Amino acid sequence: MSNAQVCTVPESNETFVPIPGMEEASLKIYNSQVLLPFSLENGNMHAFLGPFIGQNKKKFGNTLLPEDSSTLPFIHSPEIDLSLLRNTTKIFRAFPPVKNRHLEWLLRVENEMSSSWVKTGIFEFIQLAKFDLHLFDPQMLLSAIFFWNRETRAFEFPCGFVCPTLLDIAAITGLTPLGDRFHPDVFEEEISIKELSITWDKKTYLAFINAHVGQPGTPVSPFEHIAFLMYWLSACVFCTPSLQVPKYYFTLAQALHLKKKVCLSKLLLASLYTCLDEASESLFRETGPQNLSGPLWLLQLWLNAIFEKKLSLTSTFTPTCELEGARLTTLTPRKRLVDNFATYIDAILSFTEFSEDLAPFIRPTLTGPCWLRQNNQVWNITPASVEMWARFLSWDVIMSGMRQKEVRIYPYQPQMFARQFGLGQMKPLPLRRKKVLTLTSVSIRETMRKF
Repeated sequence: MSNAQVCTVPESNETFVPIPGMEEASLKIYNSQVLLPFSLENGNMHAFLGPFIGQNKKKFGNTLLPEDSSTLPFIHSPEIDLSLLRNTTKIFRAFPPVKNRHLEWLLRVENEMSSSWVKTGIFEFIQLAKFDLHLFDPQMLLSAIFFWNRETRAFEFPCGFVCPTLLDIAAITGLTPLGDRFHPDVFEEEISIKELSITWDKKTYLAFINAHVGQPGTPVSPFEHIAFLMYWLSACVFCTPSLQVPKYYFTLAQALHLKKKVCLSKLLLASLYTCLDEASESLFRETGPQNLSGPLWLLQLWLNAIFEKKLSLTSTFTPTCELEGARLTTLTPRKRLVDNFATYIDAILSFTEFSEDLAPFIRPTLTGPCWLRQNNQVWNITPASVEMWARFLSWDVIMSGMRQKEVRIYPYQPQMFARQFGLGQMKPLPLRRKKVLTLTSVSIRETMRKF
């Protein structure tokens, strides 16, 4: 994979040349390959993201993606009542708290546990809690949710499907795609929850912090470390709707405390799928969306990345942390204007062709940990990064949920977003016609003028 030199997206005016001699034996090989090289008439070499489904397959059957017209993006609805979106404070309930509430506790725990966090692979991710994750633009988030397809788990833009990938999560959070899949029934409770003096009757995050932070000058105990991780997971990562620290985060916090290699990136991506599904579904209700929760902060940072050039998002503040997520927190628009909703809809509809804006994390100037910064382009990576890129590019099953009754299973399908990795993509067109989206945009603008 490190020798691949031409894994770029082919231009629309170039002609694809079928691979010569693609007989049955060749097709069997291509059905299992991650990168499928091909040449253009001008001699340039490119690569598709495999595996390859032969042309004789008339219908693609995927039992994990059943056909369901009710899962279409809300943007295709015949009627859109934007008055339901006026009170955004009721819509977005759970976002990370203001950093000042936990910064002192974070720095105290970090002073003793930073080496443990590095071994566990969460050191860079925890650094994001030092920045303004609590800031969000409700109109930007809602405009994107309008395009979410609950069947494909992707945003259906005019140029095709786009969505945060494991590569995007790695760039934003510093989390690798490696590690064990988390399931609440798989990880054993090696430390009894009864042995720890964790207070569960605290109804707010601040009360939980005050009850568990150690005294200055005293060492950080295992109990305090686990309590901090529980707070961080519930308040800053998965953003629970109850706005307090629930017991069911203990299993994951304990695993991280014991330096278990948990693949948080896949858990985080699956959790984003869950909250986007719930948010999209709520748009169809008569009452509209209310009390949305989950890692929507991740969606905000990803949108900041793809809109940065198109909307000229800038910031004069330079974060000290070398992480894309930290830089992206400074780009969140501070002014919450209702009129911006139509602006964001138009920005999404302007993606009639795939552009580098939709693949913001394969640029040479990427900010982030060295293991990714020097290996963020699939055609120019070191041998040590092959396994990591294999996880970025390979189909997988990912799960969300901290409790058995809340576990949801999703397919991770990077083949749908091959262009975001700098690769060629087969049949990337959206399911709906562009004309319908254009008419919807005009209707939204007319409605906005009445507000």
